[in-house]
Amino acid sequence: MERLDDPTLLRAQCDAWRAAGDTLAFVPTMGALHAGHLALVDEARRRADRVVVSIFVNPTQFGPGEDLDSYPRTLEADAAACAEGGVAALFAPRAEAMYPPGDQTRVTVQGVAHDLCGAHRPGHFEGVATVVSKLFNVVGPCVAVFGRKDYQQLQVLKRLARDLFFPIEVVGVATVREPDGLALSSRNVYLSPEDRARALAIPRGLSAAANAYAEGERRADALVGTARAIIEAAVDRIDYVTLADADDVTPLADDESIAAPPRSGRAVLAVAARVGKTRLIDNLVLGEDPPPLR
Repeated sequence: MERLDDPTLLRAQCDAWRAAGDTLAFVPTMGALHAGHLALVDEARRRADRVVVSIFVNPTQFGPGEDLDSYPRTLEADAAACAEGGVAALFAPRAEAMYPPGDQTRVTVQGVAHDLCGAHRPGHFEGVATVVSKLFNVVGPCVAVFGRKDYQQLQVLKRLARDLFFPIEVVGVATVREPDGLALSSRNVYLSPEDRARALAIPRGLSAAANAYAEGERRADALVGTARAIIEAAVDRIDYVTLADADDVTPLADDESIAAPPRSGRAVLAVAARVGKTRLIDNLVLGEDPPPLR
């Protein structure tokens, strides 16, 4: 496995592989890799000859008071996991390499980035879109693999790739969960045993809404209310429990129905909540994703 920290060297390596006839898949991460990340690597290996993984804790997507300084950093363990997973190149740049002195350019995505986490974390998706644009330019034509746990981010990056004509196919991989239903996240390490037990209200709430949907419920207020009642009883704060269009992530009004025109019948139920000091997100696309708890 190649280990690189210079964008110029990574670009040269990716160009050389393509010149030799190899296809590339790319998995951007912030490190602290877990089984969810490794599922992305597995999918990338299925789709291409060479897999590139980046590890970069991107400062521009963190807001004031967020966990930039304390975000878990486990580079050597991550490198070992990537090597074992068949990764061809690991790119772990310094902040100065990605944001050189005098850097002034930011990338903003409208619409799909506006609501949900966009409303609760101002500037977050601008930071994501900026760093991913840089990474896409460095890696070049490839398949880029992201997790569906960060559902809004996935839709933002699909929009980014389309609008800016990146020669990138953006694909999403199903959320990987613990046996008890909790979505895997690098931030789960922040949870105390008590907080982790309370966090299980999130998959329980999503599952209850999925079961209501399976029984025929299509009203936005009823589906949201079913999930929210369970989650709200256990967590410290809810940022949102929202039913939104599965493609453009526009929230449905309380009096809307998933099945009523102009809705396609596809909707994502998305949650962001704080348990202790930890902000957790989760989601499922009703009618497509299995409930977290069977």
